[in-house]
Amino acid sequence: MKKLLLLFIPVFLSISLLAQKPQHSFKIENGEFVYDKKPIQIHSGEMHFARVPHEYWRHRLKMIKAMGLNAVATYVFWNYHETAPGVWDFKTENRNISEFIKIAGEEGLMVILRPGPYACAEWEYGGYPWFLQNIKGLEVRRNNPQFLAACKEYINHLAAEVKNLQITKGGPLIMVQAENEFGSYVIQRKDIPLEEHKAYSSAIKKQLLEAGFDVPLFTSDGSGLFNGGSIANCLPTANGEDDIEKLKKVVNEYHDNKGPYMVAEYYPGWLDHWAEPFPKVSTESVVKQTEKFLKNKVSFNYYMVHGGTNFGFTTGANYNNKHDIQPDMTSYDYDAPISEAGWATPKYIAIRELMSKNVNYTIPTIPSALPVIEIPEIKLNKTAGLLELKNNIAPVSNDVPLTFEALNQGNGFVLYSRKFNQPIEGKLELNGLRDYALIYVNGERVAELNRYYKNYFCEISIPFNATVDILVENMGRINYGAKITENNKGIISPVIINGTEITGNWKMYKMPLEQQPDISKLTAKPENGQPIIMKGSFELTTTGDTFLDMEAWGKGIVFVNGHHLGRYWSVGPQQTLYLPGCWLKKGKNDITIVELNKAPGNILKAVKTPVLDKLKTTNNP
Repeated sequence: MKKLLLLFIPVFLSISLLAQKPQHSFKIENGEFVYDKKPIQIHSGEMHFARVPHEYWRHRLKMIKAMGLNAVATYVFWNYHETAPGVWDFKTENRNISEFIKIAGEEGLMVILRPGPYACAEWEYGGYPWFLQNIKGLEVRRNNPQFLAACKEYINHLAAEVKNLQITKGGPLIMVQAENEFGSYVIQRKDIPLEEHKAYSSAIKKQLLEAGFDVPLFTSDGSGLFNGGSIANCLPTANGEDDIEKLKKVVNEYHDNKGPYMVAEYYPGWLDHWAEPFPKVSTESVVKQTEKFLKNKVSFNYYMVHGGTNFGFTTGANYNNKHDIQPDMTSYDYDAPISEAGWATPKYIAIRELMSKNVNYTIPTIPSALPVIEIPEIKLNKTAGLLELKNNIAPVSNDVPLTFEALNQGNGFVLYSRKFNQPIEGKLELNGLRDYALIYVNGERVAELNRYYKNYFCEISIPFNATVDILVENMGRINYGAKITENNKGIISPVIINGTEITGNWKMYKMPLEQQPDISKLTAKPENGQPIIMKGSFELTTTGDTFLDMEAWGKGIVFVNGHHLGRYWSVGPQQTLYLPGCWLKKGKNDITIVELNKAPGNILKAVKTPVLDKLKTTNNP
């Protein structure tokens, strides 16, 4: 028996070592992407696992494969995984990044990882955790000891989850991005010396290598921004570039006069803001440009091939000269080839047809569409006043209003309340409003202020012994540009009435509403004009994807069976909320709506077709 055991041990060891040996190889050499010692072209599509219910990951990855692509790219959002300081989650539901990468490999897709630490992506704060702003001396995207220490902790936690899924370890992960679109930030922050910018981006690369990433690293920037964004010994790729000769010229300049050449973000659609038209990119132009890439051996990544949804409070925001903030919509459909609900669009079909004529691998059949249902009537038979929640919340008192961050709150709402012992009237100024406010005097609504419209003041009349309540909503932290360093929320500057700062006796009630509010202890009906919480249920005999019709509603958020579907806002262009069928169940389903303005009634319906391009107004509602 002993002899047999001794004979078995070397056989077992050899089998074990064989199992650990990489099944495939991927390198960048001689100006080519080389897979299993053969030059290849990367045909990738971007999909963010955080924006798709994990139950649908495999379906969406099958859709990507069936469009003719051979790779999937994904951002990793730091704030999606560090949910509180030092609290990490890489395993539950949509956060299980290792599972996503494994499924992609099982579906025959190579994986490109974009860990940031900065992501942009129209995501809250570009992926940074909001509480970084509470660390003394820290400045994001800078060669700053406090920030680099935080980045290192994030990168090390991420690497522990995914480094064994690299192609060098037998997994499907072939490339990792170092930082993200840093060249544009260098241009925006000319107050920082280029040498310091370069020291920062080099430090991020070093952290990735030290954490155990040993596949090729790359950067991605606009073709005119390589000077600031490129990093030594990382492949530079050009975002949004459609001029092949320009692409090759700029890559050659920063990569030893050779390729490979890749457009790491080619846009078959575009991002959407509330209160602005839904932008569209024509199928014809996408097919034409894709064909140019294929014929000229340029690798590419569709940003986005499938956008998904900004569930909960995950939306970010932009800004321009006209608007101090441009909040991103809940839907991240992006006019992508695969729609928000995973449907094959005409753009998808046209690209698939093109790919079938130009690739040397088999393209599988398109997977069956997931079922879609209509719900004619959902009754909301329980109501309560949102402001009544403060009766069950211990307030924070201070002489002046505190920001969300000072209150140790990231998202949702804060109610700022103050008793006035003397009457006062005149112009109320909230120049530091971040981002949306409803103002009440003794429970009566008197004004709506909104950072998007640069509406920061109103006339107010406060009688003797009155209470003023200011309900403030964070509509998403800025995710792109120089102002990413100015991302505090709430009321961030003095409250002024008639030129006088109002100090003393401010009370702040934290209402994050990341979980559906419990109204079981609330009894009072909301006063006319106050925000309302409405709750109901509906029965289903069959489940499927559907779209809540919010067009008649004002502004608010929705929960179904505990899932936070995100924001709605009547200004559009999004008028429906995507409700994945995997979050529904046969039998009883629960729904809770928080409506800030006015509910149209107590009946809601769900439809089979989304409405994402119905803009109602571009003026202050």
